[in-house]
Amino acid sequence: MTMNLDQYFIKQQPYYRPVADEVELYEAAYSVRMPMMLKGPTGCGKTRFVEYIAWKLGKPLITVACNEDMTASDLVGRFLLDVNGTRWQDGPLTIAARNGAICYLDEVVEARQDTTVVIHPLTDNRRVLPLEKKGELVHAHPDFQLVISYNPGYQSLMKDLKQSTKQRFGALDFNYPQHDIEVEIVAHESGVDRSTADKLVSIAERARNLKGHGLDEGISTRMLVYAGSLIATGVSPTAASRVALVRPITDDPDMRDALDAAVTTFF
Repeated sequence: MTMNLDQYFIKQQPYYRPVADEVELYEAAYSVRMPMMLKGPTGCGKTRFVEYIAWKLGKPLITVACNEDMTASDLVGRFLLDVNGTRWQDGPLTIAARNGAICYLDEVVEARQDTTVVIHPLTDNRRVLPLEKKGELVHAHPDFQLVISYNPGYQSLMKDLKQSTKQRFGALDFNYPQHDIEVEIVAHESGVDRSTADKLVSIAERARNLKGHGLDEGISTRMLVYAGSLIATGVSPTAASRVALVRPITDDPDMRDALDAAVTTFF
């Protein structure tokens, strides 16, 4: 039972700036349909990377933002009631498996462990998805691939992936890009000049050094693009940095003062 996946194709090339050999490694993994795990901090480009790869391979991409309330039925499907009685509706994972899409489970550790177990038979040599409620065994389409992402620095021990899950995946580590590459990304994505982008990246590097010393997370590349976009519309750099970089990541008055001081140093 195939369906039209037109809405899941990425029509325009997403901007992605490779930082090492991650594109070649991923393409090799896809060629053998190895399930892949992308690890790295929030906002460092994992989702953009998957979108770029799906575009480059010409494959549909079905993305699921995982959360702690997500059940196995949310992934695989459920029976629904309508005027004609009950009917089965495939979930996103089942749609991807049946139709040969790349299924991307974003922040997978947010999902409950009983939910993540349903991906196990899809991520070994069986490549099947049992729909127990329906009594059907879905054999994955030859083009199907599963990709998961998570932020290892952010998770508590309670929320880490089980070893039995991790060992089913190849893994790529992502981090914030090197200074010059991040400047290039911020300038391209936000429309500010390189000098402004350079200052924004320098502020972010100061903040990232405070991670674990009062900050849970550093300033992400995504946040720098937001700040740059505000500056490009005419907002003053200090106000844009306050709104897009400092206020979102901390409520601690001393930490805000320290970050505001870093902003004033560069702007």
